[in-house]
Amino acid sequence: MRLWAQFTGWDGRYDFGDTDFGDIDFENNDFDDAISAKMDSTMKMDSTIMTSSLDKLYAILRRDLLTAVRHRSGFVVTLVGVFTELAAFYFLSRAIGPGFRPGGIEYFPFLLVGTGVYTFFVMSAQAFLSAVQEAQQTGTLEVLMTTSTAPAELVILSSISAFAGNLVNLLVYLFAGVAVFRASIHANFFSCVAVLIFSLAIALALGIAAATLQVAFQKGSALLWLLSSGLWFLSGTMFPIQSLPRPLELLARAVPLTYAIDGMRRALLEGQSVTAIAPTLAVLAGFGVVLLPLALAGLSLSLRRARQNGTLSFY
Repeated sequence: MRLWAQFTGWDGRYDFGDTDFGDIDFENNDFDDAISAKMDSTMKMDSTIMTSSLDKLYAILRRDLLTAVRHRSGFVVTLVGVFTELAAFYFLSRAIGPGFRPGGIEYFPFLLVGTGVYTFFVMSAQAFLSAVQEAQQTGTLEVLMTTSTAPAELVILSSISAFAGNLVNLLVYLFAGVAVFRASIHANFFSCVAVLIFSLAIALALGIAAATLQVAFQKGSALLWLLSSGLWFLSGTMFPIQSLPRPLELLARAVPLTYAIDGMRRALLEGQSVTAIAPTLAVLAGFGVVLLPLALAGLSLSLRRARQNGTLSFY
């Protein structure tokens, strides 16, 4: 370092942004101490940002949980809806008869997993879309954009409670199907968790994409319509995709939901190990790695342009 100072004519004074470490004595390794001090400062700043985000997440979850507790009738309505839907699928499977076993699986468990995972994806997209639409209609979106919280983080935090609630609904749906309607399962816990983690990332990406379309074009409901009316038959929700014509089957294999449903069926109903479903997990991971960053970048870009064009409150 002394040779470098002599060569460049540097006087040993170094300014790290807003932090001035004064005269650095190269003989006593003060330069290394300065670098370490700056790194410690940066790490403390990152830790503060993380703590702030967690505090905001906790506050939002606590607020929404208290609101849900005050409206306890909503739980009753949700449970009635769950049991009504399960009963319909149970009697449908009985009407079709035991001879129809797609992939060697009884039809009711097949329907249970397919409809449960599909509903989770659709309702997760709805959660993000509703959060943005509500903020636009009440005129609070522009106000929230003036806070110190990053715009994309605001949208995600505003939707995270409903997203978590949809996950709880999925678990209740699957548990009720097993406990009440005696769906036959042979679950592998680790495989189920692995599929669920990757599915959560994809569902989060779809929800953010719906929010992005709503902010940019006021057409977030278009993606929701596509999920609810266009993709259910391409994802193997109620019948195996092998029953589709060859062109549609190939199209179905390009849909992330197809692999989420198939992976959960193999993990929950057939008890396949993580190794056995590794190809499916790899595809889910690939979708997550690609879709989630793209969705986040798209949301940040759409919010920034909407602020510049003054269209944040358009809906």
